Amino acid sequence: MPKVPLNFREIPGGKMVSRARSFREEIERRRSVRDFSDRPIPDGVLEDCLAAAITAPNGANLQPWHFTVIRSANKKREIRIAAEEEEREFYQKRASDEWLEALAPIGTDAEKPFLEVAPALIAIFQKSSVTLPGGENSKTYYPKESTGLATGFLISALHHAGLASLTHTPSPMKFLNEILGRPPSEKPFLLLVVGYPAESCEVPDIKRRPFDELVDFC
Repeated sequence: MPKVPLNFREIPGGKMVSRARSFREEIERRRSVRDFSDRPIPDGVLEDCLAAAITAPNGANLQPWHFTVIRSANKKREIRIAAEEEEREFYQKRASDEWLEALAPIGTDAEKPFLEVAPALIAIFQKSSVTLPGGENSKTYYPKESTGLATGFLISALHHAGLASLTHTPSPMKFLNEILGRPPSEKPFLLLVVGYPAESCEVPDIKRRPFDELVDFC
């Protein structure tokens, strides 16, 4: 494979420190939102955020992901109905008492109105195989890890652009393949709810664990 020069911009030390601190302060304001406005997202914003997401590192550069943006009210309604059916099954039958106890402080339940209210949903699929430029098929490597990295890029890009998001993972999510016409070889990874928070939006007063408990240097 031919190589090209690295497009790397070195940042002077002092500016590097301020940029790192600025990003930290910005990303610390990010919260999962469950109360969305129906305000439309300006044209081009989702496209640029998704273009950033697909630059994520991935196994063998096979880009084992697919993103479907859902704006159609009918599709969002279908997804809400299917997701709430799985969620009711989860809360009533599948979830252990311990799991439900852990969720209690957040206040979630089987009702997911945000799936219809938010202006956009992004269904993220993980691919077990891809078609190469020559037309032959190839299995993918580290598809789960790669898709997770791309999703993290996307969430950060959306926040940086001024939008709120929510990671929604009803289980199982095979209904997304059916509603969105994606092949069985693509496994639903996550449903991302995207938009502006409602004016009255509130979030749980959660506390993060101390930095020193989660990070060490050696």
